[in-house]
Amino acid sequence: MLLAINPAAVWPILLLLLSNVFMTFAWYGHLKHASSPLTMAIVASWGIAFFEYCLAVPANRIGNQVYSAAQLKTMQEVITLAVFTAFSVFWLKETLTWNHAIGFCLIAGGAAFVFKA
Repeated sequence: MLLAINPAAVWPILLLLLSNVFMTFAWYGHLKHASSPLTMAIVASWGIAFFEYCLAVPANRIGNQVYSAAQLKTMQEVITLAVFTAFSVFWLKETLTWNHAIGFCLIAGGAAFVFKA
């Protein structure tokens, strides 16, 4: 038996995941190029953030059919932590410590309460 999945429940997750990749690069990607002028980092970040908004706004509009605004925001924050963790390890070459992992898991655990009925 196939489980029917509501697209309005799945699309926001996928769109928020993609939007957070853009957002993370917009906010933190320039740290790898700290010698470039700050004004260049700002302009480049704005350009990247445009695409983040093009994905996040529809994610929230579609997601609001299924999720509350609080649930959407909580989902976005947990996705942000997951994307940022991968980004900091693979792009910035930073080390993820046990303290980071435990802290992020506690945040995700707290976020689960927002989805309780």
